[in-house]
Amino acid sequence: QVQLVESGGGLVQAGDSLRLSCAASGRTFSRYAMGWFRQAPGKEREFVAAISWSGGTTYYADSVKGRFTISRNNAKNTVYLQMNSLKPEDTAVYYCAAGLMLVVTRNEYDYWGQGTQVTVSS
Repeated sequence: QVQLVESGGGLVQAGDSLRLSCAASGRTFSRYAMGWFRQAPGKEREFVAAISWSGGTTYYADSVKGRFTISRNNAKNTVYLQMNSLKPEDTAVYYCAAGLMLVVTRNEYDYWGQGTQVTVSS
């Protein structure tokens, strides 16, 4: 069992940066691939970024590639999402998720956090 708690969201202006954190409970965190997803009002939850258990492989959605960076610290049971050059269209609730496979499909992730709101004003 893995419990996930996101933090770091907030209200920023376009062009600003934010770093989201996702703290995981449990001693098996390093076994899991981790993903970030987001959901804007009226839209489906979409993939943002994912990282392998070792941190050696990462995937990004085209919409965030070059602006967002996912990383993890297994010693701290934490995964991060550094978001730079934020745009109003990045406004959403951001969720972290844990799964046994490094995939971009949300249905393959087994554990989810409660989400953190990111709002980017123009």
